[in-house]
Amino acid sequence: MYLQKDYPWVESPIIIGAPMRLISLAPLAVAVSRAGGIGFLSAGTDVNDLEAHLQEASELIEQEPIEGASTSTLPMGVGFINWGADLNISLQAVKRFRPAAVWFFAPHKNSDLVQWTHAMREATEGETKIWIQVGSVQDALDAAKLCNPEVLVVQGSDAGGHGLERGAGIISLFPETADALKEAGFEHVSLVAAGGIAEGRGVSACLVLGAEGVVMGTRFLASTEAQIAKGYQNVVLRARDGGVSTVRTKVYDILRGTTGWPQRIGGRGIINQSFLDAKDGNVTEENKQAYAEALKRGDLGWSEDGRLTAYAGTGVGMIDKLQPAREILEKIRRDVGEINSRLPG
Repeated sequence: MYLQKDYPWVESPIIIGAPMRLISLAPLAVAVSRAGGIGFLSAGTDVNDLEAHLQEASELIEQEPIEGASTSTLPMGVGFINWGADLNISLQAVKRFRPAAVWFFAPHKNSDLVQWTHAMREATEGETKIWIQVGSVQDALDAAKLCNPEVLVVQGSDAGGHGLERGAGIISLFPETADALKEAGFEHVSLVAAGGIAEGRGVSACLVLGAEGVVMGTRFLASTEAQIAKGYQNVVLRARDGGVSTVRTKVYDILRGTTGWPQRIGGRGIINQSFLDAKDGNVTEENKQAYAEALKRGDLGWSEDGRLTAYAGTGVGMIDKLQPAREILEKIRRDVGEINSRLPG
């Protein structure tokens, strides 16, 4: 498997911590990698403090080195939201710290990633590998032809946070994408699965589909290392029936003021009063004012009748415990092992 070659510290099955904006910072990214996964720090759209976050990650790893990791790269990745991130500032940070991977997502147009790919490879002499998140077969083919990345993150529509407003679940998206890439001559590109995966059974299913690794984001919202408000975390732990209790919408972006996303992308979050008050997606000034008032309430802004955004995927209904990242990964590995032991042959 290519991932085990490029990331020699990982354990099987390979679990990847998604670069969740403002949440996946140095403590969580390092904790996931230290537990045998591949942790990603989120640079998001504002990369002005990226060097400081990478410095923190570097110091954490220096204090307790990750067994099996190469000394030529930082054993973790960095995720960029490309419609807003500044390439020059990003390059400076990546060149200095050399993370093992960079993850690109949500450019205004797919061809924008060509410059990012070339620049990152040149700055790190190819040591930092290119990951690109896609949500459709065509996006995967475009990314492969334009950038020839080492890894494509195939994200199904059940994913929390931002993704394509129209798309398929991972069960149908992944095999169709894999077949299309093979037919086009890109069988060498590693594929990892994302979207709605929160425990061992989902991981096992993705491995059967052919994924080399599995990405989880929502599950790590309930990790002790996540940089997350307690109120937000409590909403995640309370939520059930994730396919019904979450929705993909632009309402939360409008209320939060993050309106630079490409038009075809929306954010999946837990349904709350702000969404219910936005009739047909229309956000009134009254709704905006109520949201601003909720922000002043701190954690109470995510109470039972709360208004603050809690991005999460449909797998949120299976999350009921706050745990360190290592315990999350260890539990998944045990569960996958038990599932495999019950399979015939």
